[in-house]
Amino acid sequence: MALVEIRDVYKSFQRDTQRIDVFSGITLDVEAGSFLALMGPSGSGKSTLLNLIAGLDRPTEGAVRVAGAVVSAMSTGDLASWRARHIGFVFQQFNLLPVLTAYQNVELPLLLTRLSKRERDERVKIALGVVGLDDRMHHYPRQLSGGQEQRVSIARAIVADPTVILLDEPTGQLDAKSSQEVLALLRRLNSEFKKTIIIVTHDAHAAEQATTVLHLEKGNLIRGDAVPSLRPSDAARVGVAL
Repeated sequence: MALVEIRDVYKSFQRDTQRIDVFSGITLDVEAGSFLALMGPSGSGKSTLLNLIAGLDRPTEGAVRVAGAVVSAMSTGDLASWRARHIGFVFQQFNLLPVLTAYQNVELPLLLTRLSKRERDERVKIALGVVGLDDRMHHYPRQLSGGQEQRVSIARAIVADPTVILLDEPTGQLDAKSSQEVLALLRRLNSEFKKTIIIVTHDAHAAEQATTVLHLEKGNLIRGDAVPSLRPSDAARVGVAL
């Protein structure tokens, strides 16, 4: 059984009187330990797909299963506790609280758990050590570079040892050097720590770090190595298994 299973998912939005179809029956399997990059033009549904996996959004039809749980069928209350255990989310804008130190920002997800203060302290220091910022733990976001802020947000995403790490354009606000550092960290998390990673990106260099690249084109998933020879209409709405 795949770690992430998306089965015949449809997703549409209503804008005034117009219905906008994002997905029309996509199927996707992501195995544990995969590093998947999702590419595609703006509006193709990349971020929507991440939100469906994280339970931040629900499909119009179809099912999303992660780590054996049918996320698309969970109640709002169940989703919150499930997400805290299984999902680490990294955003393009970092989303760090400016009034909290790096340590305090990383500790935030753990405040929702039953871990003791000592256990939280150990996990936060390990997470900041993994991203190479154990010497910056008492710095505030304004005292960090953009690359360091993003590494803090990655530490926050991994501190609870999530099942899946989801990243939405994590290098979009970074310079070339900072981007390289963040991508090297993601490779390490995948290869050394065996983390399952799904990244949405416009950056071809970022996508190169992944083991599998899929393109979203007009609601269809197309393998990266198949893109030059396929038109979106050729891709059909068939399943893609990693």
